[in-house]
Amino acid sequence: MSLKKASLIIILILLVDQISKIYIKTHFALNDDVTVFSWFKIAFVENDGMAWGTKLSDFFTFISDKSAKLILTLFRIVAVTGIAFWLVDVTKKKKSRTLIFAISIIFAGALGNILDSVFYGVLFGDSHMQVADFLPEDGGYTGVFYGNVVDMLHFPIWSGVLPEWLPIIGGKYFSFFDPVFNVADVAISTGIGILIVFNKKAFKEESNSKTESLDSELHNNLA
Repeated sequence: MSLKKASLIIILILLVDQISKIYIKTHFALNDDVTVFSWFKIAFVENDGMAWGTKLSDFFTFISDKSAKLILTLFRIVAVTGIAFWLVDVTKKKKSRTLIFAISIIFAGALGNILDSVFYGVLFGDSHMQVADFLPEDGGYTGVFYGNVVDMLHFPIWSGVLPEWLPIIGGKYFSFFDPVFNVADVAISTGIGILIVFNKKAFKEESNSKTESLDSELHNNLA
């Protein structure tokens, strides 16, 4: 897969991700939700931390929430820069389409969430108890690098009390699936899943090239 095709995939994912986030941000107040199906809701929440709302300050108590947010945003920028270099490298070396596709969607997802963290705080007003304004006259809800990631996809597939016969968790209320996420998260998770499940296929050409190199070296030594 060429870098041009990979770029088109990235742009498509970014467009879907950002359009969905901007729509939610400008049409929903925080914690508003709409039931689409019994197992699927559009629910507006904001995440100012990592996955599942975890913050660095939860682990390092000496770091303030604001400092933790800045560190996380800067780390994301460094990480996505590294992914970009990796993507360019594998396309130049004509690695497998599976690998290039996986890296492309991981990059797109990571970049999509970075846009929220870096710019949304100055582009949008506050969403608490109201629908946020785009480019509010009195400024955004926070500064550059301190924005929250917009999430909206919720799949409450099943909830209820677990059977008593189950050890430890029996008789307790359980809900699957609670986390609320976005298109960027789906892209990242899918890309990582592809690399894990199709690992041999993704890195096939790299393995083959190493084998060919070893065979060539052996041949030269024997000649």
